[in-house]
Amino acid sequence: GTTLSPKITCKGLCSLLKHQKKRYLTLLVLNVLLDLNKKFFILTIVLVLLTEVETEKLARTVFTKLHDICSAWVKDFPLQTKPFRYYETSIHAIKNMRRKMEDKHVCIPDFNTLFNLEDQGEQAYFAVFDGHGGVDAAIYASIHLHVNLVHQEAFQHDPAEALCKAFRVTDERFVQKAARESLRCGTTGVVTFIRRNMLYVAWLGDSQVMLVKRGQAVELMKPHKPDREDEKKRIEALGGCVVWFGAWRVNGSLSVSRAIGDAEHKPYICGDADSGSTVLDGSEDYLILACDGFYDTVNPDEAVKVVADHLKENNGDSSMVAHKLVASARDAGSSDNITVIVVFLRDMSWTENSFQDIHIIRSNSEGVFQN
Repeated sequence: GTTLSPKITCKGLCSLLKHQKKRYLTLLVLNVLLDLNKKFFILTIVLVLLTEVETEKLARTVFTKLHDICSAWVKDFPLQTKPFRYYETSIHAIKNMRRKMEDKHVCIPDFNTLFNLEDQGEQAYFAVFDGHGGVDAAIYASIHLHVNLVHQEAFQHDPAEALCKAFRVTDERFVQKAARESLRCGTTGVVTFIRRNMLYVAWLGDSQVMLVKRGQAVELMKPHKPDREDEKKRIEALGGCVVWFGAWRVNGSLSVSRAIGDAEHKPYICGDADSGSTVLDGSEDYLILACDGFYDTVNPDEAVKVVADHLKENNGDSSMVAHKLVASARDAGSSDNITVIVVFLRDMSWTENSFQDIHIIRSNSEGVFQN
């Protein structure tokens, strides 16, 4: 998340505006200040992107408009409607034994408010990005992918297709950025997007999401790893190879077969995401999004048991569930960065009888997702 200090000054905003490489931060500041005045916000973006304006004059204009808005609020404060569903989340991330933290995550439980959307029903967006070779690709994806999603023509009628195109656009643009800045990194990613009663998932690489329904773990996806037969054939058809070097690796290097970035490994490491969708019928408990630092050491059944035990011991309090899951992965031997997001799809303040009804049985049903 990004926090805007209440002490920000006109001089401080001018400083932001003077640095061309930080334009995205400037726009973020302006968005925070002006998201309730759409016309002025759009005009400001046009000025920043298309003209060389005097930064001090622009900053004064921004604060003058902000003063007008606040003055109007004193007389008539605008009421914001609460989303019909607001998804409770539990999030925890640790560097663990690694030298650097290269994971990034995004939680937007009220997607409509962020983008001022009014005609799509309730929407939410959650994502985990696991960087390798540096954190730049993960940062880029966490900032841009959900924006690229909204800009896709298919967003309104086919979110699954829009997610795949958003991944592709994000990959292409980051590869261009990497070429300009001599970056040699990439990131896997998994995204869940909820619109009304539909769940959409898209992913690249080995970051994963699982659904828990009626206390059972439901497999939603298959991670992109070099030892998957279809991935191995795709890589070999392009002239690459998959070899064992501590793990199955593409051309003896990366242990994932798809990712954003990794320009020097294209086309073997491709940026084409897989996706799926399913109807939410109200019997779903929660989602667990996590990087391979979690899923490589904790299987789905174990994850469900950890959550159930924690909720039972804490009278349904879900706030620290992700901490418990991260600890279970670390205790199981994970030395990698670990990021876990738990998205609760219903009220978890269960009774004692509800806990006793949970059966830790991994679902073997196929076709849950329409790929």
